[in-house]
Amino acid sequence: MHKVEEVDGAITGFASVPNGGMIVSPHPITRGKLIIDLASRYRLPTIYPFDFHVRDGGLISYGVDQVDQFRSAATYVDRILKGEKPADLPVQAPAKYELVINLKTAKALGLNVPPTLLAIADKVLE
Repeated sequence: MHKVEEVDGAITGFASVPNGGMIVSPHPITRGKLIIDLASRYRLPTIYPFDFHVRDGGLISYGVDQVDQFRSAATYVDRILKGEKPADLPVQAPAKYELVINLKTAKALGLNVPPTLLAIADKVLE
């Protein structure tokens, strides 16, 4: 979805379903702030792929730790600069995932976040 109208229409559709919610997948053209604003307007619980979405007002994110990913990338760059061929380097899956919760957004949505979920969260924003 590239156009604002498409995003708005899709979220309006999700919001019309009782007890619904959304999962936003990582995509280079995701209109994160627009989705956060619409999810808030329609009081639609949404989970995002990156913690910056939660810092921008999203409810919850669960995804790879981006700092850890950059560190891994730096190791690969070092190996390439030392002469290894990129094609010979192994593909690696992310090693660390992060759960981030925005309590202010939860409160605005009228949601009570269970203490057990708060206890396992890597970051809780208040």
